[in-house]
Formats: sequence, C-alpha cells, structure tokens
Amino acid sequence: MLNQTIPLLHVLSELDIPGLIELSSSVEWDYNAEELRTVLAIGTVYGHKNEANQLVSCAAVIPYEDQLATIGMVIVHSSCRGLGLGRSLMKACMEAVPLDSAIMLIATKEGQPLYESMGFVTVDTIHKSIRKNVSPLTNEPASEFVDIVPMKESDLTAAIELDALAVGSKRSAFLYTRMQQAKTCLVIKDQEGTIVGFGFAVQGPINLVAGPIVARNSAEATSLLCKLTEGHEGHIRIDVPDGQEDFLRFLAQNEFEKASQPPVMIARANSLPPRSGHYFGIGAQIFG
Repeated sequence: MLNQTIPLLHVLSELDIPGLIELSSSVEWDYNAEELRTVLAIGTVYGHKNEANQLVSCAAVIPYEDQLATIGMVIVHSSCRGLGLGRSLMKACMEAVPLDSAIMLIATKEGQPLYESMGFVTVDTIHKSIRKNVSPLTNEPASEFVDIVPMKESDLTAAIELDALAVGSKRSAFLYTRMQQAKTCLVIKDQEGTIVGFGFAVQGPINLVAGPIVARNSAEATSLLCKLTEGHEGHIRIDVPDGQEDFLRFLAQNEFEKASQPPVMIARANSLPPRSGHYFGIGAQIFG
C-alpha cells in the first residue's frame, strides 16, 4: 500500500467484510463478520480503495429515529494517513445525515482533533472496562420483587421504548438486529410483570460484550450483568456512560480494569438528547 495517489471513495457492502476485518485488525479493533453485518444492515459504510482494490479506510454512519445519528468505525490505514482520507470519510458520513439531526460519536485520541475541526464538541465520556478473570461475578440480588428472564421477540417493543428514554432516540432497527446477533438477551420484570429493564451480551472475537444494558438503578444493572455473563469463561467488556458511579464501583470490585475513557462528541447540537439516567452499558462504541 505504498502508492500515494488518492484512493477512491466507495459505499461498501457485505462483499467488503473481509477487507473491513483486515483493516480493523490493523488498528487492533476486534470486529468480526457478524458485527459488521449488523452495521451494514442498519447503516451506511464508506471506504477508500487503492488502485489494487484494497480497502485502506472506512467509516460508518447509523441513523436513528429521532433526529440522531452516530458515526463510528473511522479507520485509515497507516500507509495512507496524511492524504485527507479521514476528513473525506467524515464529510461523506455527515452529508448522509439530515441537517436537523444531531450527530454523535465516541472519539479516539487520534481522531479527536479532526472531529473538533469539523464542529464536534465533547459532551460526555465513556468508561471502557475489561475483565480477564474467569470466575463468576458476585453481587446481591437486585430485589425479591423483580425477575430476570430470557427476552422474547414480543418483549422487543417494550425494550425499544426503555432504550429510547435511556439514549434519547428510538433505535428499533438496531435493537431488532442486535437481538438476532446476541448470545444472551434478558429482560427485568417487576412484580406486575411489566418490563422495566433489559440487556444483551454479544460474543466478539476476543470479548463477550455486555450491552446495551438499561435498568432503573445500579442494583438491577449489576444483576443483569451477572446473569448476562453467567457461565462465560472468557474476557468480558462493558462500556459505561458517565454518571453511573455505583455501577462502576461494582465493576472495580469484580476485577474489571479500565482500558480507556474516550470522549463522547456531538455536532449540530449543544448537548446529548435528554436521557433518563438508566443507561448502564452501551451496545458498542459505534452504536453510541
């Protein structure tokens, strides 16, 4: 990849999944084919290809239903940096979003200056935590008045509504697709049988990724996390929005180590949409 002619920008498809996996591996990101199919199913992925038809960059934009979109998976191969490909990708993604919609992303340290130059401002942070211990998580039961049970497809409507309050926008297509992808899907029901929280766990190439997790309080979120990871003997990753201090203390007590604390940035708005405070684990950084 030494040719420094400017590669051409393309809209990518499932045929590009092998190239996307190779590109993400070059920056030590653990995308697999199943995760990339989810991204392609609900969003648009752009990428530059060189004269040998090799994929040398990518970025994805995912629209949600209430004037909100996310951008993620912004990668430029090391051999092609300095050619303006990152800016070209961001421009394409932003132009795909209606002007009246806010755009959110979770930035890397390397990408933050570019995003700031394109109008993004930092509004929050994410606590990325990973646990390598294979022993079970330990916590007290959330309450004798709640039940944690497998999610049925008929439960998805209630989960979408809870997620919308937690995130600030409906994400119907994302949650439907994520449910098909997930290793485990659970809901919390109160004593009347009303769904009051939910959580997914998705197996990646390296980590079991817990999220999204939506719950009324930290106790219920910890119980969900314990159930989602029950019997899992590998690494566990969870990315927690700012403000969930009790939940973060639980993670520290259970040997989760903070891997990074990336900023949440937004453009075309002054702040994130109103949120209920019930968001304890994001689905993945690309989904916000």
